Amino acid sequence: MADVSPFWAAVAVVGVVYLIKWRTNPLNSIPTVGGSSLPFLSFFSAINFTLNSKRMIMEGYKKYYGSVFKVPLLDQWIVVVSGPKMIDELRRRPDDELSFSESVADSMQIRYTLGADTEDDPYHVDIIKEKLTRSVPAILPEVIDELTLAVPQHIPAKTDEWLEVPVMTAMQQIIARASNRVFVGLPVCRDQEYLDLSISFTIDIVKDKTIVKFFPEFMRSFIGRISSNVQSTLYKAIPHLKVAIDARREMMEKYGDDWTDKPNDLLQWIMDIARERDFSDEAIARRIMLVCFAAIHTSSNTVTHAIYHLAEHPECLQPLREEMEPILKEEGWTKNAMGKMWKLDSFLRESQRYNGIGLTSLGRKAMKDVTLHDGTFIPRGSFVVAAADATHHDDSVYATPDVFDPFRFSHMREQDGEGTKHQFVNTSVDYIAFGHGKHACPGRFFAANELKSLLAFIILNYDLKLGGDGERPRNIYWGLNVIPAPKGKVLFRKREASV
Repeated sequence: MADVSPFWAAVAVVGVVYLIKWRTNPLNSIPTVGGSSLPFLSFFSAINFTLNSKRMIMEGYKKYYGSVFKVPLLDQWIVVVSGPKMIDELRRRPDDELSFSESVADSMQIRYTLGADTEDDPYHVDIIKEKLTRSVPAILPEVIDELTLAVPQHIPAKTDEWLEVPVMTAMQQIIARASNRVFVGLPVCRDQEYLDLSISFTIDIVKDKTIVKFFPEFMRSFIGRISSNVQSTLYKAIPHLKVAIDARREMMEKYGDDWTDKPNDLLQWIMDIARERDFSDEAIARRIMLVCFAAIHTSSNTVTHAIYHLAEHPECLQPLREEMEPILKEEGWTKNAMGKMWKLDSFLRESQRYNGIGLTSLGRKAMKDVTLHDGTFIPRGSFVVAAADATHHDDSVYATPDVFDPFRFSHMREQDGEGTKHQFVNTSVDYIAFGHGKHACPGRFFAANELKSLLAFIILNYDLKLGGDGERPRNIYWGLNVIPAPKGKVLFRKREASV
C-alpha cells in the first residue's frame, strides 16, 4: 500500500491541476453544442460530434443564431459564429487579430510535413490569385482540349448501352489531368504515374497532419521527418517533373527575358519566381504539388456532387443542353461562352450550396485576445469558423433550403440588378462555400471555368441516370468534412453531341 499511495497522490494532483485549468479556461463562457465540456467527458463529446457534426452544427446555429457556440474536435475546441453580422465581422477582422493563414498552417501542419518555406513564403498563392486568374481566357482552350481526351477515356460509354462508372475515381483522374495541363503542360499531364501521385498527395497531407498533431509542438518537426508520406510522394513526383524543369532552366539561361515562346503555365510562373529564391527541383516540385492538393481535391468533390444531382434529376439535362448549344455555336468553347451559361452556373452553385465543400468556412486563428461585437471573448490561440452548411440551409435565407433547386440562382439573376450577384464564384454573407472577403478561395475563378467546361462536355455527350434503387449516393459527414459518396456509381450512355 505504501507504494500505491504516492501514485494515487500524483494522479490526484494531476487531476486537480487539470480541473483548475479547465475551470479557468475562457472558452468555458461560450456555450457548448455536441456534449459536455467537462474534463475527460469532452473526449466522448468529440467522438459524438465527429459522427453527427452536420446535425449538431445546425442545432447550435438555430439555438445561438447571431452569436457563437463551440464544438469539440478530438484535438481542440472550435468556436462557430452564425448570422450575417458575425460572418461579416469574421471577414473584416484584421489578420493580426484573426488570422486566416495561421488557421491554415495549424490545420494542415505543412511546416512540419513538407517544409517551412512554403508557409513562410507562400508565393504560389499570389500566382494563383494573379497569374492564374488573369490567364483563364488564354488557358481554358487547353483545359477543354484535355477534357475531350480524358473524359472518354474515363467514361468509355457507348451509344447502345449503359455503363456504370465510379464517379469519384473518374472525376479525380479527369480533374487531375485537365488541371495539370495548365499546371505542368504536355506531356507530364498525361503521365499516369505522376497523376496518381498528385491525387494521392492530398491523402498523404491528411494522414501526416493527423499524426503530427497528436504530438506536442516541440516534437512535430522530428515526427514530420520520420513519418512523412508527403515527402515520400514529393520525391517520387520529382523525376516526372525533372525533364520539363531542366529543359526550361536551359531556355531561361539561354534567352532570359527574350524567350518568345515561353510557356504560359503554372510551372513556368513558379520557376520565374523561384530563380530568385530556391531554384532546386525539390522546391519547384513542392509548390506544384501543393497547388495540385488545393485544386484536385476540392474540384473533384464539387463535380462529383454535381454529377450525382444530374443523375438524380435527368430532367435537367434538356434545358441545360438547350442553353448550351446555341451559345457554343456562336462563341465556341471559351470563357465568354461559359459566362453566358446561367443555368449551368446555377446548377453548380446550387450543388455547392446544398452539399458544400465543408460544414464550416472562414477559418481563423486568434492571434491575440479578441472581443466580438456581441461581447463574446475569444482568447488568443482559439479557432473560429462560420457555420457554412447551416447558413446555406437557413429557410430565412433560401426558400425550401433542403430541396435541390437546380435553377434557383439563374432565376434570381433574372431579377433587376441581380445579374452578377448570384454567380457561382461570387461570395456574400449568405453564400460562403468559397469563404468571403480578401481570403476567399483564390483559385475559384479557374476552378469554376474548368468545372463548367467539364460538366458541359458531359451533359452534351452523355445521358446519365442512377442505377440500383434510384437513390442519390449519400454524402459522408466526418467532423467538419463533407465527402461525396466515394464509391457512388452513376450510369452513363454516349449520345451524339450537336456541338
